[in-house]
Amino acid sequence: MFKSAAPSIIVGLEIGSSKVCAVVGESSPDGGLNIIGVGQCVSKGVRKGEIVDPQQAEDDVRNAIVEAEAMADVEIRSVVLGVTGSHIQGFNNRGVHPVVASDREITDQDVREVLGNATIVNLGTDRERLHAIRQHFYLDGRAGIPNPVGMSGTRLEVDMHVVSGSFDRLRSAVRVVKNLQIEVDELAFNGLASSLALLTNDQKELGALVIDLGAGTTDYAVYAKGVIRHTGVLAVGGDHLSNDIAHGLKVPLRRAEKLKLEHGTAFTDEAAPGQTLTINNDLGLPLATVNLDHLRRIMALRLEEMFEIIAQDVHRTGLLDHLRAGVQLCGGTAHVPRLTELAERIFGLPVTLAQANGLSGLTSSLNRPEFATGIGLVKYRALRQKGRGAKRNLIHSVRSTLGQMLGAARTLLA
Repeated sequence: MFKSAAPSIIVGLEIGSSKVCAVVGESSPDGGLNIIGVGQCVSKGVRKGEIVDPQQAEDDVRNAIVEAEAMADVEIRSVVLGVTGSHIQGFNNRGVHPVVASDREITDQDVREVLGNATIVNLGTDRERLHAIRQHFYLDGRAGIPNPVGMSGTRLEVDMHVVSGSFDRLRSAVRVVKNLQIEVDELAFNGLASSLALLTNDQKELGALVIDLGAGTTDYAVYAKGVIRHTGVLAVGGDHLSNDIAHGLKVPLRRAEKLKLEHGTAFTDEAAPGQTLTINNDLGLPLATVNLDHLRRIMALRLEEMFEIIAQDVHRTGLLDHLRAGVQLCGGTAHVPRLTELAERIFGLPVTLAQANGLSGLTSSLNRPEFATGIGLVKYRALRQKGRGAKRNLIHSVRSTLGQMLGAARTLLA
């Protein structure tokens, strides 16, 4: 019999193209996070990050949840659900608020007003907002103000990064989970979750690009000056490498996947020309002979194209020259040998195969890039709960102080 999940238990669920992964974390009173369970299952109902076979996806989610429950010894009743797909879009929006107070002093109410204005975006009836993340304030044209309360000015502005997705596609993923009698506490973009799992506050301040190379999609997020500045989704991932190999070498897709994992690299090798590999059938008899150089050239061209598309997109934002903390790679496809070398050549920046930080628990999982999204979903929820807790404490403190003041006033008037 599993223990009922305590309020401190947080579960991140990623329904990916190659695997479904459930990560169970436990938050401590001091704000720490301990990963206590991981469950995963091969995914068969998802293509390019989106549900294509709801019943199969439901079965895969159930299997991953059961495994995570057994490892963590808890009953999972709700999750933070990660989402991706070509329908996910991120953009920056600016809110404006005129300061009308006679003394022109910025108050908390002014801040609330300008934040509200920044979130008023006409997404259309077919889209749903996932995130509205505050960046920096501007006061009378002065940029980079983290908190304008108490300052004086006439025009307050704020930049907000908004991430949205297709309503129908998001609801399809939610429905798969709810059919298992599990609630969805929140939805979160996978690219944002991965960046939260990997980046330290210093790296966010210096500027960093996180690229999550999944099987069906490649998500990315850019931080600069401590805040998220840009997000994107490329509807290409590790599965496309396998398809390219299958077509280019004229081998079955299953064989292409095996060749990619066992012999593939992100660079062509001077020693590879002329080398061949013999592929056997299920009976052990020779099926085909493939050229090793051709295999690696096919992979290198596809991976190079993916990185170049991302680099061009980030360059258009003007942020590529502000990534002093470099590039971090995660996701299952990040295991391709020499991938960091290729990325360094494309971006002209230091590139590392990332590991989760600021967590404890199952170190074997924390050190594997394919679990970054699931761990990040847990961290995302924990940070949101911490923020709400701080807000509740502040409200309680203010109410308590006002109560004491009113009590004292009544005593004086009595």
